[in-house]
Amino acid sequence: MRFIDEVKISIASGNGGNGSASFRREKYVPFGGPDGGDGGDGGSVYFEATVNLNTLIHFRGRKLYQAPNGGKGAGRQKFGKGGDDLILKVPVGTIIRNSETGEVIADLAHDGQKVLLAQGGRGGLGNVNFKSSTNQAPSYAQEGRPGIAMDLELELKLLADIALIGLPNAGKSTLISTISAARPKIADYPFTTIEPNLGVVVLGEKSFVVADIPGLIENASEGKGLGTKFLKHIERTSSFVHLVDCANCLEPFEAFDNYVTIRHELEKYNPEMLEKKEIVCLAKIDAMSAEEIEKFMAYFEENLDKKVLPISAVSGKNIDRLITIMSQTIERSGAEDNHHE
Repeated sequence: MRFIDEVKISIASGNGGNGSASFRREKYVPFGGPDGGDGGDGGSVYFEATVNLNTLIHFRGRKLYQAPNGGKGAGRQKFGKGGDDLILKVPVGTIIRNSETGEVIADLAHDGQKVLLAQGGRGGLGNVNFKSSTNQAPSYAQEGRPGIAMDLELELKLLADIALIGLPNAGKSTLISTISAARPKIADYPFTTIEPNLGVVVLGEKSFVVADIPGLIENASEGKGLGTKFLKHIERTSSFVHLVDCANCLEPFEAFDNYVTIRHELEKYNPEMLEKKEIVCLAKIDAMSAEEIEKFMAYFEENLDKKVLPISAVSGKNIDRLITIMSQTIERSGAEDNHHE
């Protein structure tokens, strides 16, 4: 299914029904009292997050979503029928903004989270409500209140536990297809991935969600290449796996420069990104000799002052080890988040 992460729509709650200005018409009662019923309330518009959706594609092609109006009141104190509420389902991770102001109205980050966006108009009161000792036969009733209309922008940010990042052709798509049931299109050209892919990785009784983020390039934070379109998705992950293609570099410093390029783009987009936990993997080692792998590892570990993991999604080398490290990293991030709370 195509990944759709931004849409613009309009919503409108229902108008309240008018109250009735009616009088009893009974035999032998020439001047019956008021008996006009109230109008029904208009339907409201809600948004609800669900894990059963992962794109906003169902909003494409239709621009206006309107809740039903309330029914009119009638004689014999009959109340108008209330308009049914309209509940619009969106994926978990959807941000709702006011199109005119850009203000964030709602951030639906949890399954089942529900928010009222447009309250339905109140139904008008019938004339029976206005009878008093000084006015025995009120001939007026209230009109229903109008509903609320607004233009919205919906934006989906992926809610994955961990993201795969790196330059185009770093091997992210191959890796996610190896460690999960995700089946992205894979080809030997830049920007193989032009849409994020989500995969669920199962490790014993545990599982976690991995996002394969399209390849970033230098100046992506300024809109180059696929630009900021997908940088935003990394913001919500607790950590990431940084894949560095070493097989296509003659010297370690070339691969390290590629690594630094991505780090600079993350920093320019949002400096807090650099605080996320990062697993650095030297990818595509199946195309390298043992001596080359050792040389690249030594260079990276000396410059980063931390361990790196050489992997091959093709041969499966160290993939099980990577999955274990990913799971442990996510658990530590979750524990730290709970501690800060």
